[in-house]
Amino acid sequence: MFGKNIRVLVVDDTIVYRKAVSDILAEMPGVEVVGVAHNGKIAVSKIQSLKPDLLTLDIEMPEMNGIEVLHYLQQHAPQVSAIMVSTLTSEGGDMTMRALELGAYDFILKPSATNINESKQHLRTLLTPLIKAFQTGRTAIGSMQAGGRTTAPRRPPAAARSQTGGTPAAGKTATPPLVPLARRQGKSEIVTIGISTGGPNALARMMPMLPGDLGVPIVIVQHMPPVFTKSLANSLNGKCALTVKEAQDGEALHANVAYIAPGGKQMKLVASTDGTNRLIKITGDPPENSCRPSADYLFRSVADYYVGRTTAVIMTGMGSDGTKGLQILKQKGALIIGQDEETCVVYGMPKAPAELGLTDVVAPLDRIAAEIVKSVK
Repeated sequence: MFGKNIRVLVVDDTIVYRKAVSDILAEMPGVEVVGVAHNGKIAVSKIQSLKPDLLTLDIEMPEMNGIEVLHYLQQHAPQVSAIMVSTLTSEGGDMTMRALELGAYDFILKPSATNINESKQHLRTLLTPLIKAFQTGRTAIGSMQAGGRTTAPRRPPAAARSQTGGTPAAGKTATPPLVPLARRQGKSEIVTIGISTGGPNALARMMPMLPGDLGVPIVIVQHMPPVFTKSLANSLNGKCALTVKEAQDGEALHANVAYIAPGGKQMKLVASTDGTNRLIKITGDPPENSCRPSADYLFRSVADYYVGRTTAVIMTGMGSDGTKGLQILKQKGALIIGQDEETCVVYGMPKAPAELGLTDVVAPLDRIAAEIVKSVK
């Protein structure tokens, strides 16, 4: 914790949401609501005097919308961060991707419930973990723009490495090494990625570094609601040499294409009827680790079909979705790359695998693409 309260300015053009968000934040320990504003123009005028650390920022507002406020923060108040409050529409999805590119910390969805108590509960559930994560690893617009350092990936020294190639975190007692049941068979034939909070920005930095002739497919779980994953895929497709698309049920995997699991659904790989191709299967199976899509769900299926030929990447995000799937992948000879703590917005998802000794390579964000390329070439 940072010792002092985080100061939050609530910005929304609807009085009901201003009040609901303010009430929820006021209940949280270590949070001080320093003011409210009913549009971006008023928010900007208050930033200098109120000195907030964080804005909760409605995207669609009159006079000055959330995107315009973020542009202002970039230029005049880079020490301030923002959590966007978005609507579940394709326009809302596109604007949210733009907001994340401009350095917003993350976003939550406006509740669809008409009942105010239900809406408040929904907002509380979404906001609480984000505020906690922000309190422990504060990330402002300025630091999002600056980018991570490009140090070489840290590999554990041979003496400290377990049989799996991982190393226990400092101060942890080493867990018995997980002995792979299958050996790695040279180069990988698929890349699978699990990512959450801070993910759209991290993917927008990492994926354009991958060559268009990578030679293998990529399957990705980014924790996001429906509609938003399509906006993310379109945004990344415009930046990358690879083709990036939202995955569709029944489509065959192709090299040099990155498939993003659709929000609100689960994605796994299955065999085609003739057994020669791998197909994508989109299901309504229940959430795992409160996530749908879930990295664990995808990783298990990749482990079934690409024994000894998988590169698995675990990146920035809250919680531990992906760890159980990585344990299975590890036993089946996968190479596992974890994002380092310094370049994660939230060091949650890569932390548990690193502590369990599952991670073969720990790399800063700007080195992950090079490590992926090395593993498939």
